[in-house]
Amino acid sequence: MDHNAYRTALTESSAGTERFFPPEEFTERRRRVAEAMAERGLDALLVTDPASLNYLTGYRTFEVSVHAALVFRADHCFLQVPSIETGPAVTTAWVDEISGYQWEDIESVVEPLVSQLRGCRHVGIDPWNAGLRYGVMDKLIAQLGRERFEACGDLLAGVRLIKTEAEIECLRDSARITEAGLQAAIAMIRPGVDENAIAAAGASSMLAAGSEFMSMQPIVTSGPRISVIHLNHQQRIIQPGDPVFLEFGAVRQRYTAPMMRTVVAGEPGDQMLRLRDVCHRIPDALLESMRPGNRFDDAAQAAEAALAPVAGEVFFSGVFGYSVGAQFPPSWVEGTGYIARGQQRQFAPGMVFHLPLCLRLPGQWGIGMSNTVLVGEREAVPLTHNDWQLTTCV
Repeated sequence: MDHNAYRTALTESSAGTERFFPPEEFTERRRRVAEAMAERGLDALLVTDPASLNYLTGYRTFEVSVHAALVFRADHCFLQVPSIETGPAVTTAWVDEISGYQWEDIESVVEPLVSQLRGCRHVGIDPWNAGLRYGVMDKLIAQLGRERFEACGDLLAGVRLIKTEAEIECLRDSARITEAGLQAAIAMIRPGVDENAIAAAGASSMLAAGSEFMSMQPIVTSGPRISVIHLNHQQRIIQPGDPVFLEFGAVRQRYTAPMMRTVVAGEPGDQMLRLRDVCHRIPDALLESMRPGNRFDDAAQAAEAALAPVAGEVFFSGVFGYSVGAQFPPSWVEGTGYIARGQQRQFAPGMVFHLPLCLRLPGQWGIGMSNTVLVGEREAVPLTHNDWQLTTCV
């Protein structure tokens, strides 16, 4: 059978069997998005980011390298997927209409989208989204006119930034599994063990505890490799006295609550303890500032003051927090909000951030610790539970 017959057969036998959230959850999400669209005079959104597709419909798959699109209107959701993704669309997504296209013929996506968008005068797009392919947009503009499309990436980002209770529960589940993975990895650390074995122990524990496929694999680096940001395990053997950096993020229904820990294969030196203390003071300053009504910039300034005593010695990324939620590989970063200087958005209840605090001494080592934090009605509270200690293993 072809993909259309496959879709029909699955619809009759298996429609919705992989859905997790109830329809009321999507009704509420779509209501919030529709209200934001109405305020800007938009008739439709053309959505191509996998995480945003998931947010609006529940659609999920591990194959996110191919073109998929949602034409979202307040009264109709049209989901377009390649032929090989018909199964996930039918079994996971809450939509009104599913359209498949030949996987090997990307240009065949254009006419169905034109048909859906022809009656819409104002269509919102996110031009900074990597999933919005130039070739597709070029042909849509040629047939429908450039004036029909309006940049509004901040619209959906602003809605997604405020998590629902159901989303927060998934993040709590992720936090629990993430912590279990970290504990399993920590138990493996000692001189003579390599980074891959430590990563394998953590990954195995998280998968056994219920994690789905992860948006980023467990991150494990040791000794001088920690000083280079965004390296990962490479079979390096842990040496006596090495710090070992761990950053894990389990997934529940695509939601990730990441956490960092640092373990020392021996006794930490005075400089390690000093950086550990700074890593502890920074989140204290952040939590004090991450209150509804305060700006992201306010929190970043408070964190910079805590970092100041070592700012000239260590490399720090400059971002004290980033929003997390539903995501797909290659990253668990939601990208809807950043705690950094110059960011004027205000904190609001329901926002969730990972606070990635890793201080790196170039060519030597680094100390990293973090929590994922929920902004509540009055204050921010951790979802993960870091003890802010340099665990020692010998």
